[in-house]
Amino acid sequence: MSAEALDRLAEERVDHRFKGLPPDAEGLTVGELTAQRRNLFTGGFTTPVLALSAERLEHNLALMERYAARHGLLFAPHGKTSMAPRLFQRQIERGAWGITLAVPHQVRVARAFGVRRVFLANELVDPAALAWIAAEQDADPDFRLVCYVDSVRGVRLMDAALSGAVRPLDVVVELAAGDGARTGVRTEAECAAVADAVAATRTLRLTGVAGYEGEVPGADPERVAAYLRRLVALAADFDRAGRFAGAEEVVVSAGGSAWFDAVAEVFAEIPELSLPVLKLLRSGAYVSHDDGHYRRLTPFNRVPEEGALEPAFRLWTQVVSRPSAEQAFTNAGKRDAAYDLDLPVAQVVRADGGERPADGIEVTGLSDQHAWLRTGPDARIDVGDWVGLGLSHPCTSFDKWQLIPVTEADGTVVDYLRTFF
Repeated sequence: MSAEALDRLAEERVDHRFKGLPPDAEGLTVGELTAQRRNLFTGGFTTPVLALSAERLEHNLALMERYAARHGLLFAPHGKTSMAPRLFQRQIERGAWGITLAVPHQVRVARAFGVRRVFLANELVDPAALAWIAAEQDADPDFRLVCYVDSVRGVRLMDAALSGAVRPLDVVVELAAGDGARTGVRTEAECAAVADAVAATRTLRLTGVAGYEGEVPGADPERVAAYLRRLVALAADFDRAGRFAGAEEVVVSAGGSAWFDAVAEVFAEIPELSLPVLKLLRSGAYVSHDDGHYRRLTPFNRVPEEGALEPAFRLWTQVVSRPSAEQAFTNAGKRDAAYDLDLPVAQVVRADGGERPADGIEVTGLSDQHAWLRTGPDARIDVGDWVGLGLSHPCTSFDKWQLIPVTEADGTVVDYLRTFF
């Protein structure tokens, strides 16, 4: 990645664009504010404010690095989870092959910070975006983008848009996770037709197969493994048919954040092919993990000897109303907290410089700028107290905050993550 571009992040000025940061930090650069090592609770930060645990972030990065190496997988974490270039950098330093993205804007962000390998987990048929990617590839021999194809029409649109490109664009056929799943080709026969369409172009090069097991209808270990074995069999069939002629390796890719244990198990069964096989895992939510959706579904629950990810986000919000013994309201709502899968969870109350468990406190709803709390008889909470909330689904947490304090356990802020959504 580009050290110069990353360094420029520290030169950005702190101002009204960034929620929760101290008002008296206005005009400082991010680097200057970082150097002050302010405390999240006593350093002038305003609520609501999202914080990322430095220790838990480091734990999660190291755990997945070891996991991928132990299972013979290469790793292209889904960067759309965070869209934070400094996290891209840390993941690549931890051995990531590259970064997985979903749409052209995200690729432009990655390229602005020097990411050299991108896996685009979508079929890309936008002519302007394809022309830009072709120009990036032609100008930089070290840049490689691998993209889904999932229809003959899509292949034809891509071919037309790339007509002036010097280098072919590497593509993988996306096998759908089943009828009623999201994107992808539904049958192996249709996959072959898409592969034939690619072979008929000069602008595209077929280099593998891919999919997303998180969309398997009624997902359970048996159904997910069966889908992944279809994906592996498709790669082997394509190889026997000579469909990867001209490729340097065969990419076989899958892996969300809920079933990567199944990916590791099935990808270990990939037979020897005529070319080296790049077994590419794409899990992205691991980087911050969560206190809801992924905490319940993490593969480490099924295979505990592999270790355990740790939830790294906490949203700090302040009680602004206590209208009755059964109700309280804080000043964080839908603008601040992920809520698409699960509501936040009240974890701790901070008052008078100390913390205590949020016993008897439950988040029951979110308005635009309020969290609704139900308070039981044992709840100790009053106007002015800070409440620390655990969040579900990091994919919709990062996108609500453009500059996120990274804090040590005592509240010392040691870094700030800039996001680009």
